[in-house]
Amino acid sequence: MQQIIRIGTRDSQLAVWQATLVQGLLKEAGVASELVYMKSEGDIDTVTPLYALGVTGVFTKTLDAALLNNRIDIAVHSMKDVPTQLAQGIQQAAVLKRASHKDILVFHPDLDQRDSQFEVASIEIMLSGSKTSEDKIVFPLRENPEKPGTPEDVVIATGSVRRIAQWLHRFPEHKMENLRGNVNTRLRKLKESNWHGAIFAAAGLERINLRPDHSIDLDWMLPAPAQGAIMVVCREGDNYAFEACQSFNDEATALCTKIEKDFLRVLMGGCSTPISAYAELKKENVHFRGNVCSPDGKDLVDTAFVLPKETALTWGEEAARQLLNDPKAQRIIETVRNGKQ
Repeated sequence: MQQIIRIGTRDSQLAVWQATLVQGLLKEAGVASELVYMKSEGDIDTVTPLYALGVTGVFTKTLDAALLNNRIDIAVHSMKDVPTQLAQGIQQAAVLKRASHKDILVFHPDLDQRDSQFEVASIEIMLSGSKTSEDKIVFPLRENPEKPGTPEDVVIATGSVRRIAQWLHRFPEHKMENLRGNVNTRLRKLKESNWHGAIFAAAGLERINLRPDHSIDLDWMLPAPAQGAIMVVCREGDNYAFEACQSFNDEATALCTKIEKDFLRVLMGGCSTPISAYAELKKENVHFRGNVCSPDGKDLVDTAFVLPKETALTWGEEAARQLLNDPKAQRIIETVRNGKQ
C-alpha cells in the first residue's frame, strides 16, 4: 500500500491554500496525501505585536512539534515565518517557486468618501510601473479634533516592526497602529477602523484572491527575507517525504531565499525584526539588496551586491558581516537586541 503523506498546516484560509497547493503538486508526482489542520501560537494571540511576543517561530512551533511527534510527515509554511535555524530533527524539503515579494498598501475602502476639510498631498509613493518619478497619493484628511484648524494625522496599520521602521523612515510624521490576525481578519479590522491604510504582503492577498482594487505596490519597501516563498519541511531521515517534495523544489527560489535568510541569521534577526532582504536571479547573476532600520525609522543602513550565482551562495552571510562593520548598523542591531522599540 502506498504511504499517505500527512501535510500539517495552520487552519487559516491562506495557510490551507498553500497546503492544498503542495497537495496538488504531490498528486502530480503520484504521491497520495491528506491535510492535518492545527492552530499556532501566532494564530491564538492575534493582539500582541509580533516583536512583543519575545520568541521566534510563533507560526511554526506547533507544526514542528507535530512533525517530531510523528503526527504529520511534512509541514507547509510561509517561508518568511520560519526561524533562520530549523528545529533539531527537521530539514528543508522544498521551496516552491516564489510569488510576489512585494509589500502593498491597502487603503481604507471608504477613504475617498470621507468628508474632508483639508486637501493635503501628505504621502508620496512610488506607484507600480513608475520608474522615473513619484506620483502623489492624496489622503482626504478631516480636522484634527485635538488641534482645531489643522488636519488629522495620517494613520497606517501593520503588525510588522520591519514595515513600521521603513514606513517611518520615509514618512516620519505619520502614526502607526498595530494590526494582527490572518489576512481576512486584518482586512476586516481595516474596514472597521479610522485608519487611512494598512500594509500587507502582496502574495498573501493575491493567492486567495483578496487583494482589493484600492491598493498599490510599495516598490520602495524592501521585503522580509523569503517573503512570497512557500517552504516545506520534513523530519530528518524521512527519505520518502523528502524525495516526494524535491519533485517540486524550485532551485532559483531556494538559492535566493537561502541568501536572504543567511543575511537575516548573521544579523540576529527573526521575522519580527527590522531587517529586510531581497535576492533575485537575473540570467546567471544574483542581484541582492538588504538593509537594517532602527525601529523608530530614524536610521537605515543598506547594502547590495551582484555576483554570479555560483559565487553568491555564501554571500548573504558576507553581506551581513560587511554591514556589521558600519557603526550605525552596529548601533541599530544593538538597539534591537536590547529590546528598545
